[in-house]
Amino acid sequence: MFDDSAKPLSDLTSSLRNNGLELLGSFELDQRDRWLHEGTRQPRAIALVGNVGSDIWPHFDAARQGRSGLTLDQWTEDTIDGIASNFGFDAVYPFKGPPYYPFIEWAKRTGSLFSSPIGLTIHPIYGLWIAFRAALLISQDHPIDVKGSSAQHPCDSCRSRPCLTTCPVNAFTETGYHFEACLDHIATPDNACREGGCLARRSCPVGSAHRYKNPHAAFHMAQLLRAHSKT
Repeated sequence: MFDDSAKPLSDLTSSLRNNGLELLGSFELDQRDRWLHEGTRQPRAIALVGNVGSDIWPHFDAARQGRSGLTLDQWTEDTIDGIASNFGFDAVYPFKGPPYYPFIEWAKRTGSLFSSPIGLTIHPIYGLWIAFRAALLISQDHPIDVKGSSAQHPCDSCRSRPCLTTCPVNAFTETGYHFEACLDHIATPDNACREGGCLARRSCPVGSAHRYKNPHAAFHMAQLLRAHSKT
């Protein structure tokens, strides 16, 4: 994680939080990452940026009210590009490519983010209520100090694993995620997952205070259905 004693970090954290965003983890790069950046500045570290819970929602919702057709990806890129530029960083995004950057692998390398039994990335404090929005590429000459983390996997102490038994159509099992069953269920009108978000995700006891608010959750479900022509 970051060393929070550095003033540049506190400024960066404030800039992100003012837009409902959070630093989720970071790590130093090594030789396997030489392919990462084609620019003149090879980065020395990566910091993952995302949203925690619905902190992002009022910022995006207000912006789309004033800009017809604005997507969450567009808002994300506009917002983070501006912040990154102010700090002398480059930013890359999980929704842009090719190349498509390995955000899940990067998450594991932070030492503070883990894979959950249902495949979603889990944070020891925020639980399943995070989403990656960008990665900041920290240059060799930037003063921000980057340190790894050694957090404990929050699922290791969970014996009941309700995330695997709560789904009404058993879409999540030890063998994988049955996407079509999930999608068909969400497409059914007036169900709890469609209106308030995935029941399996909501059943996780870790970070329950950060669950998405219903309008935020319903937005993502509607986007999922629209992307797969279910609306």
